[in-house]
Amino acid sequence: MNPERILLSSPHMGGTEQEYIAQAFQDNWIAPAGPHIDLFEKRLAAFFNEKVEVAALQSGTSAIHLGLQLLGVKKGDVVLCQSLTFVASVNPVLYLGATPIFIGSEKSTWNMCPIALEAAIQDSLRKGISPKVILVVHLYGMPAKMNEILALSKQYNIPILEDSAEALGSTYHGKYCGVFGAFGVLSFNGNKIITTSGGGALVTHSESDKKQAVFLATQAKEEATHYEHTQMGYNYRMSNIAASIGLGQLEVLQNHVQLRRQNHVFYQQIFDEISGITLFQEPDATFVSNHWLNVILLNSFEEREALRLHLERYNIESRPVWKPMHLQPLFQDALYFGDGLAAELFDTGLCLPSGSNLFSEDLNRVKAALELFFNNCDL
Repeated sequence: MNPERILLSSPHMGGTEQEYIAQAFQDNWIAPAGPHIDLFEKRLAAFFNEKVEVAALQSGTSAIHLGLQLLGVKKGDVVLCQSLTFVASVNPVLYLGATPIFIGSEKSTWNMCPIALEAAIQDSLRKGISPKVILVVHLYGMPAKMNEILALSKQYNIPILEDSAEALGSTYHGKYCGVFGAFGVLSFNGNKIITTSGGGALVTHSESDKKQAVFLATQAKEEATHYEHTQMGYNYRMSNIAASIGLGQLEVLQNHVQLRRQNHVFYQQIFDEISGITLFQEPDATFVSNHWLNVILLNSFEEREALRLHLERYNIESRPVWKPMHLQPLFQDALYFGDGLAAELFDTGLCLPSGSNLFSEDLNRVKAALELFFNNCDL
């Protein structure tokens, strides 16, 4: 019989979540409204050590959708999007009838390349098109080169929507990811640093922007004794029960980040002894990743697949790096600015188990399986 499966990143409860849930049941706040939503938003905003507001929503995708809408994106607009990401980063661009233009990766962080970004901006301007938003992602928890991207945002007057779905707890030059852009996006999906089962949040820099996000997330109901609607809204508000889980998770957020960073050290020790394998890590001390997922680069697609299948035989989950959006059939007609790095990362990159709830015996199983593979004992 195979041992229990080791997953990439599974939910990790802290212990107090059930107390908050029990309180919500006791008070009968089983609704997309309630005191735990307000409390979760306040405590999450306080985490950032900045003057920000937080709107708790049903998903990170809904946060991206609302962020784009608050930035005025509409049908026919152009949004400059990072190519190497999950499709949820980009689908809301299509919801609004806008057009994504994809930007390739730079080698230090694998995130949006500032050089390619400026080339895309200048190409659009030559065509008489003013890009509406820069949608940057902090891939696998690694902060993007925000100083350079912010400089381009200011130079060309294009606001930034910052997808920090994978980067809660990561910092760049001492500031938490999620506060650099006009809006920040968080995800509390079951595989993230903390979870509300499903869920997300939009980080804003003003109370008025938060109020508008909540307004749109609750079907755009105007203040009236009856249901009055002057614009289209959405059913995007987080439930009080989900927020109850989030309150318990916030209590262990920093611990979860630390445990994942310890996992990264564990992988460093393994791959320091194996030549030819590159472990994805911070380029310097100004970048602090939560290491949501640890990723390695192998020497070829064939080696990547051989290792993935080898780990699968030992009931250990691994997964290729995100397939770049410009290579997806959904976006086959989209413009792309960049070199072949994003495609190369997809071909040779493999994500390894990185959850904060991995026990020492789990890590030892992973280590043993990796050593078998690289010692050619199981090929």
